[in-house]
Amino acid sequence: MVQPRSMLASTPVESLIPPHALASDKEDRPADLDDALQAGLLDQPAHIEPKYLYDTLGSSLFTAITQLPEYYPTRCEAEILQDHADEIARHVGQVQALIDLGAGDCDKAEKLFPLLRPESYVPIDISVDFLLAAVERLRHRHPSIRIHPVGQDFHQQALSLPAHIASRGRLFFYPGSSIGNLDPAQAQLLLSQVCSLCPGGGLLIGVDRVKSRDILEPAYDDALHLTAAFNLNLLRHVNLQLGSDFDVQDWKHVAVYDEAHSRIQMFLQAQADVVVNWPGGQRSFSRGERIHTENSYKYTPEDFTQLLMSAGFTQIQHWTDSRGWFSVYSARSPESRH
Repeated sequence: MVQPRSMLASTPVESLIPPHALASDKEDRPADLDDALQAGLLDQPAHIEPKYLYDTLGSSLFTAITQLPEYYPTRCEAEILQDHADEIARHVGQVQALIDLGAGDCDKAEKLFPLLRPESYVPIDISVDFLLAAVERLRHRHPSIRIHPVGQDFHQQALSLPAHIASRGRLFFYPGSSIGNLDPAQAQLLLSQVCSLCPGGGLLIGVDRVKSRDILEPAYDDALHLTAAFNLNLLRHVNLQLGSDFDVQDWKHVAVYDEAHSRIQMFLQAQADVVVNWPGGQRSFSRGERIHTENSYKYTPEDFTQLLMSAGFTQIQHWTDSRGWFSVYSARSPESRH
């Protein structure tokens, strides 16, 4: 992925942590990233990390998915943030820096600007060129807010922030139930990192709730097949990164609800026997064999409250939509952690 020079010039270089895992020039990528991709493809069962869903096209497709009638989380979350705006603002308190985890097009955070009035905004996302396009738009609309974009895969590396962001008055914003992409142990680790990075500050996070299969599965396997395109685009992205020869026509998107673990699982399933090659390796897939690409865990309010507490947060409050399908939590980090 190559960002236009004009857009890069408008972004302070020191505010960007290059996401090496998604570098556009394969020669600049560490060899261990190729090793990780190959190891996942050769594993039993095969898997590819979900970060490869989010190149520029993947990020655009996900934005389109959020507009689908089947995909309720975005609308439910927006309803909560609108209907409970004053209560949320009171619980959150004063915000110096709004730190947006998985910012994407920054649209959700931008809607909070009038409510929270942050002095600075730190959008963090794995897809740098997609992020910078959004930042360019925001800088024109909100010239009084200092914007410091960060390119980082915070699911795979320790979460870090630009050194000049004040340690006090930080609010981490993690919308869309993206926390569900991590298993509970990984989620606790990330939440603990967040808690340690915002002493006296807080977290505002969207969380999808446990529901019936007939609601959940269509949200991840829509009638227009946008989610299928989003998942299949991962193979195109892997081809660019690894030099592999996946043909998307050999594969189909599958999404199933695993009730035992309260999670949606997304896969790519071979439609016929196929051999995939890449420099230095290959893998034969039988018809019906699957590559795991993403999880999306769902939580009861009690379970997620316990997860926040185990990560060190206190003063936890949550709100839900009119159907009880989704929750937004506000949690505070102690001034100091012992």
